[in-house]
Amino acid sequence: MIKTHRIKLYPNATMRRAFQLLFDYRRYCYNLALESWNGMYDESLFMDDKSLRPNERKVRNELVNNKQDWQYELSARVLQLAVHDLAQGWRNFFNPQMPNHGRPRFKSKKRSRNTFTTDRARVVNKKLRIDRPRGCTSWYDIRMAEPVRWAGQLKTATVVEEADGYYVALVVEVDESVAVKAGHTVTGVDANIARFDYRDATGYQSVSTMSAKLLRLYDRITHYQRLLARKRVANPSNFRSQNYRATRAKLQRDYQKVTRIQMDLLHKFTHQLVQTNDVIVIEDLDNLHMHMNKRLAKNLHRSLFGKFKKLMQYKCAWSGVKLVMVDRFYPSTQRCSQCSFVKTGADRIALEGNRRHHTGHDQYLCYQCGASMRRDQNAVENLIQYAMVN
Repeated sequence: MIKTHRIKLYPNATMRRAFQLLFDYRRYCYNLALESWNGMYDESLFMDDKSLRPNERKVRNELVNNKQDWQYELSARVLQLAVHDLAQGWRNFFNPQMPNHGRPRFKSKKRSRNTFTTDRARVVNKKLRIDRPRGCTSWYDIRMAEPVRWAGQLKTATVVEEADGYYVALVVEVDESVAVKAGHTVTGVDANIARFDYRDATGYQSVSTMSAKLLRLYDRITHYQRLLARKRVANPSNFRSQNYRATRAKLQRDYQKVTRIQMDLLHKFTHQLVQTNDVIVIEDLDNLHMHMNKRLAKNLHRSLFGKFKKLMQYKCAWSGVKLVMVDRFYPSTQRCSQCSFVKTGADRIALEGNRRHHTGHDQYLCYQCGASMRRDQNAVENLIQYAMVN
């Protein structure tokens, strides 16, 4: 089983300079590999020979054979793994199950994220030791904010620079078996804009994903984005002044705060679900096409439907919980959980409710058995019944 632990790093001045060199070197290797990949592909089209098509091995060998002298002073694993990331990007681009994955593009120094990956890192005396390049005399272990959470083989270490410092994502292979739970406790989670509705032992509960603090941060982000846009319009040739960089740093910090608040909420909620339930039912929502609604796109993006599904998938696998993915066309909102009547046509419940029957957005009224309940409670019950049948 593969697990990842993200830890903050506290490098000294020497290792901070080394990090910056490795960030630039990884971007250089990726761009060089993409240029070689495109050149090989164009050559295969010109010669009409499919055997000339590029792959990870061909591009890696070309970059290794044409190394400059200065490249031997930096980690060789950064080059190898940069080419591997590029090959994975092309595989994702041609994967029909990932229709929203874009084509690999050249990385810009101004807009790209500073990161590099190595598979030669080790943890020595609760400190991170990355592979020292050839001929380097001053090299230090890096203090970590906490010890590694899991014991196992360290596969890769990815160092990332963020607004408040450096972080490392340690990928650990853990040898442990998971016992599947009996399946007595079943719950369903109905994903809505700004909240998740579910049922536990005490009744129906709701978890908000749009707190007042998050709304204030979103307003500040909008304010800083407008300031930066005005500076770019006022002086398009030389807008990167000291004030521009300071405003951009504030914007990055606010984005980081938003991400941390959202992930903290999701991790606590998903942990609670897998600890208290044996079977969890969620909807396999079509996030890509849902975001095409121009009125709801921003709120749908902030509701974190896709991230919630990913967290549930790996946490259920870790805890032995059965995760049931309900088909996206299952009418959990239109179906009556009491008599199984499904509303169709003009009787359907829309986002604003149903004008024909004078019902609101959060109200469900069955036209056959007369049952009246909250719309989200009815959807949760339908999800639980789906798991019972399937």
